[in-house]
This record gives sequence, structure tokens and C-alpha cells, in this order.
Amino acid sequence: MAGDVYVVAEHLNGKLAEVSLEMLGKGRELASALGGKLHAIVLGKDAKGAAEACGAADSALYAEHEALAGFNPDTHARALAAILKERAASVVIVSNSSKGMDLAPDVALALGIPVLTNVGAITVEGGTIVGTSQLYGGKISTEAEVVGGRAVLSVLAGAFPADKGKSDKPATVETVTVPGDLNGARITFKRLIEPEAADVDITKEQVLVSVGRGIQEKDNLEIVQELADAIGCPISVSRPLVDMGWMPKSRQVGKSGVTVKPKIYIAIGISGAPEHIQGMKDAATIVAINSDAKAPIFDVAHYGVTADLFDVVPALTEKLKELKG
Repeated sequence: MAGDVYVVAEHLNGKLAEVSLEMLGKGRELASALGGKLHAIVLGKDAKGAAEACGAADSALYAEHEALAGFNPDTHARALAAILKERAASVVIVSNSSKGMDLAPDVALALGIPVLTNVGAITVEGGTIVGTSQLYGGKISTEAEVVGGRAVLSVLAGAFPADKGKSDKPATVETVTVPGDLNGARITFKRLIEPEAADVDITKEQVLVSVGRGIQEKDNLEIVQELADAIGCPISVSRPLVDMGWMPKSRQVGKSGVTVKPKIYIAIGISGAPEHIQGMKDAATIVAINSDAKAPIFDVAHYGVTADLFDVVPALTEKLKELKG
């Protein structure tokens, strides 16, 4: 129906992803503004629990098939297109994740509607949907009106609060059929390789000292480790340090890492790319140390020091040691 919103929920091993709750919360708001209903779509195998977790939606459409057991962009896109075509869907919300980036263009093409990517904000103005996309790594924001009211919106993880997508009641689940030609896809899902258990789960820490490219050399991590030891917390990092092999993936904060919400987040030598900010912007208190006064990290920081980290960090460590006696 016109005005109805469909959220393509993501899950892993039957557990609903955080970004799915974010999309459901925004989807509920959007459906209300358009005078329609909110529907969640869950594809998978033995994943009915994920569909039931979409309680914020008016209904959850669950499609189960052996070919949907693991993520396969070919089979998932075909199944989604079939479901959405049958229901004449107008507004479809997917995550701008590695999965969603595969699905969004294929589904939009199948439905013959436009797609907006890297969406960080969605509003309804005079009955018209307006999406704000982040371009060039977040350096430029652009608004686009959804002419005709039909589009696939690929939204950034962390753009919307997940709490609004949570519900104490299970969703009303409707099992839907998928096309019979899902077998024989061009891509074959073999198996899911899960990462080894990390030495520390940074998502559960109350304080994090996070370091970025500004540390310059791997050996310089030692001065940051001394600060973390003085505080009694672990080190987390931005993506460049993981890419260079200086720290394990389990310590990476950001879009392609993990989302953290500590009470205190100390960002050292981190410029503040949108991908990193998405993973830490909800920290209760953010302290930034960066020599570049125009670094984007200061846009989200509650406290900031514009100085060389090699001067500030050792001084801060010594002061903490002094206070501890």
C-alpha cells in the first residue's frame, strides 16, 4: 500500500543486528508520517526468532529457504524483489552495510525505482521524503527528494537510535513464499568463518583510550598503552592501525569494526572520519586530543585539546600516576 515502509532486517545466526533496530525505529517514524504501516522482512533459515524480534513493526514477513541460510547477494536480492513486487512496495529501507550495499541497487533495479545510498537522515516535508546522504567520506552532505514517493533508502549504521526500534512484544510473523528458482544461483555460499575470540571485548568497557593514525609509528603505541594502564582500561583503535597490522580487528571501532558506548572515550590522534564516528558517537563523554583544530572529531567531542599528542599523553599519564600516589 502507498505509504507503507518495508525494512530489510539483518541478522546473524538468527540474532537481530543492532542496525535492524535502528532501521525499524526510523521506519516506524517514516510510516507514521506517510500514513502507512511498517513491515519488516527477514530472510533466512531457522531464523524465525529474528523475525519475532521485530516487534516495532506492524508485521514481520519471514521467508525461509535453504538457499537463504547464509548471505548470498544473488539469492537474497531475488527473494526480496519477488516479495516487494508482490506487495507493490514504495519505500524500502536497507542498511548501508556490506550486505545492504549488494542488495540496494539490485532491488531498486528490479522494482524500477531510485536508490539513495549513504543516508544519514530521513525526513518527510509536505508529504515528500527527503534523504540526506554523506558523500566523499562525509565531507559533503547532499539532500535528495524522493519524487513519486518510491525509493530504496540505504542507511548508515548508527545514524538512528536503536532504542526506538525495540519492543517488549514479539512481532506478528507472516511466513511468505519465495521464488522457486533460488537454487542454481551464480554465487554459492560455502560457510561462515567466525573470528577467533578476542582477548578483550571493547564493547563492554566503561572507559576506552582509542588511538589513530596520528600515532605515526607502531612503537609509539607504547605511550598510549602507558596511559591506558594508568587508567586501567584497554586500547581501541581506528581502522588504519588495523589495516597496517598494528592491532587486531577486535580492537577496531567504527563502521567496519564495532560500535562502543563507554562512559568515557578518549580519542588520541584520530581525525574523526564518519566511519569511525559512527562507532563511538554515543559515548557518554568524548575527549579528543588532536593537533588539527579543524579535525571532525571535535564536532562530536565534549572536551578537546588542540595539541601534539606526544606532549599531552605523557603529561596526562604522569598526572594520573601522581593522583593515584
